Amino acid sequence: MTSPLVSIICLCFNHAAFLREALDSVLAQTYPNLDILVVDDLSTDHSVEIIEEYVQRYPQIRFIRHTQNQGNCASFNEALQVSQGDFIIDFATDDVLHPERVARQVEAFQQLPASYGVVYTDAELIDEQGASLSFFYTRSAGGNLSPLPAQGEVFAEVLGRYFICPPTMMIRRQVLEELQGYDPALAYEDFDFWVRSARNWQYYFLDQSLCQRRMHAASLSRRVYQKGDKQLASTIKVIQKAQKLVRTPHEKEALRKRIRYEARHAYLTANYPEATQLLRLLEEEQGMTALYRLLQVLTQKQIPLQFIRRWYHRWKYGRTAA
Repeated sequence: MTSPLVSIICLCFNHAAFLREALDSVLAQTYPNLDILVVDDLSTDHSVEIIEEYVQRYPQIRFIRHTQNQGNCASFNEALQVSQGDFIIDFATDDVLHPERVARQVEAFQQLPASYGVVYTDAELIDEQGASLSFFYTRSAGGNLSPLPAQGEVFAEVLGRYFICPPTMMIRRQVLEELQGYDPALAYEDFDFWVRSARNWQYYFLDQSLCQRRMHAASLSRRVYQKGDKQLASTIKVIQKAQKLVRTPHEKEALRKRIRYEARHAYLTANYPEATQLLRLLEEEQGMTALYRLLQVLTQKQIPLQFIRRWYHRWKYGRTAA
């Protein structure tokens, strides 16, 4: 069987502390047929110097250097336009790839029907120093995973809950071309990509840990639900897109579940304008209950109950919520 070309789009913004380990993990792939692109989105640390050093040593690396900060979505799209791979990996250069990552996911794709657009896996979560924290999925003694991964038709699942670790995905190029890449108007890409791609493409979960996801203070994921975070506004836009895509009662209920979840978190982080918008969307979807009518009143009056979220996080995770 031939080895299809795989493009690894490496996105860098102030990742100097992690960049060498990230690029070394790309270059250490056992898979032979790689197209490597690195985009620096106007880093203010020493990232560019490190990338240029790697480009000199490894001329197969193509380097796109920005003179204006464009954000992750636009940066990825720019690299996608000049990439050539049949499959694409969106790789943040604070993460680390397992040497077998590409080979195993390509092998999985080759055994799946052409209707499958995404293969995703488990991931090890690491701290800034590279020490292991946990894995994305919690495994019971009996081998059951939490959150439970979904496969095949996953549109309702991606609407209703989080179960995919974003950096683990390998994406069929045709999926991204059909979607015209990521939406550059958004502050982040994952939820929007899942919703739009899962409408027409199937997903496959490969039960292996093939990358390390670094958890640190500058991560986008760490800023979600902080007061004033721009990602909430993007989430609202994705929900509005999803409203036009739902087809079945099951999918509509999954959408309501998502809106309720986001409205709760928006309110409990004092993002009152976004909470107001989300509760209006819940009304549109005929998903209001007595609890959410109460939440609507609390939002209108901007009654601060953030301590509830902080207490919950201390109880569940042993730490204070951001």
